[in-house]
Amino acid sequence: MAEPQDPSAAVPTNPTVGAGSTGPDRSGVGGRHRAPEPLEEPSASEAAGTSLTKVLPDLAATPPPPTSPPPASADKPKKRRRVPVWAFVAPSLIVLAVIILYPLGRAIWMSMHSDGKKLDPETGMFVTGQFTWFDNYKNWITQSCNTANGSIPCPPGTLGSQFWQSIGNTFGFTVVTVLLETVIGLSMALIMAKTFRGRGLLRASVLIPWAIPTAVTAKLWFFIFANDGIANKILGTNILWTADPWPARFAIVVADVWKTAPFMALLILAGLQMIPADVYEAAKVDGATAWQRFRMITLPLVKPALMVAVLFRTMDALRMYDLPAIMMGSNPATSTISVLVVDQMRVGANSASALSTITFLIIFAVAFILVRFLGANAVSTQEKQRKGEPV
Repeated sequence: MAEPQDPSAAVPTNPTVGAGSTGPDRSGVGGRHRAPEPLEEPSASEAAGTSLTKVLPDLAATPPPPTSPPPASADKPKKRRRVPVWAFVAPSLIVLAVIILYPLGRAIWMSMHSDGKKLDPETGMFVTGQFTWFDNYKNWITQSCNTANGSIPCPPGTLGSQFWQSIGNTFGFTVVTVLLETVIGLSMALIMAKTFRGRGLLRASVLIPWAIPTAVTAKLWFFIFANDGIANKILGTNILWTADPWPARFAIVVADVWKTAPFMALLILAGLQMIPADVYEAAKVDGATAWQRFRMITLPLVKPALMVAVLFRTMDALRMYDLPAIMMGSNPATSTISVLVVDQMRVGANSASALSTITFLIIFAVAFILVRFLGANAVSTQEKQRKGEPV
């Protein structure tokens, strides 16, 4: 008789899920379900390799899409239209030509024609405005006057005899006034550059003489230097300030310095304010005196502004007219070139044009000397200072 079999002996003790099975094994002991083992997922590199191997053959087999021809406008890049440089400069040059070149050229053309009537040998008639080349210039320089019998030395008291005296008066006024105004203006600028109470009021009061019109200034000083004016009463004298040659020149210098010294101070003050305060502090620490700081720091660094002020004032003094003309009238002792030009305009415009051309050449020569040899060019001077080169 056969022995009964144990049910547990027919069941494997360690069942596994088949390779192709996707469901759970339900043959567990006691009817229990065993969870299936998770499937291993491919890594990212394997997945990428698989996708690339599938995609690349497809891409290689796929023909490229047909390309459309580019538009005609894309064949050549559009060129920018460049405006020449002279187009920007032309308006300014045209304005300068109308304002400066035309009057100058017209004055030169008029200066080569005569004022007086001359006998034309071909027609036997007197004509005016004949072309005489440089006869007017020669007459002014030699102080000659034209007559029916030719040129003769101009008699004393005539305008032709005052040329060299007017030249001397002009340069004398220029040298004396510019020198005094530079010294006084620098002193005023050094004071106004300091910090103190009421500095703004001082600056405003200093600029008042410069703001007054020159005609008003001339009349003001005319009354001061009159025979019974304030000057004679304060000094207790009876000097003819408007008649005697040297007192009249002294009065012109005083009036001009009083009016234009604030202008020099204003330009020099602008240069002083550009000097850093640290430079003075370092000099004080090193033991430099006030004179050494002024000589070694202030003067070299303020030189560009100082020379520009001297240049402007020199050109202004060389064409001085209204102050001597209003204060002294047509006094030959104080007559300048500009006064002589205006007086000659009432006699003959062509010879006055020659004199005005001479005045222009004198002012141009002086300005050229100041800019070329005395360092009045502020731009190049500051550039040399920035590079550490000697000025």
